[in-house]
Amino acid sequence: MPQILFFIAAGAGLILGRRWYAHEQRRVAAEIRAAEEALARCETASIPLERDPTTGIYRPKQAAGRAQNASH
Repeated sequence: MPQILFFIAAGAGLILGRRWYAHEQRRVAAEIRAAEEALARCETASIPLERDPTTGIYRPKQAAGRAQNASH
């Protein structure tokens, strides 16, 4: 009789484990899909860069009016 209880418990554990695993697969796939969509949105809204001639570092391009106001 204890063997039957063991097999019932093992079978229930396998069923619950498969359900949990399938749920985790769907959750991770949804997170990956959301991250890919966010990356695609970020790539389309890229910031134009310009190279600083003194340092060689690329920085966001500044508007002409904003650059003049910053130097005053």
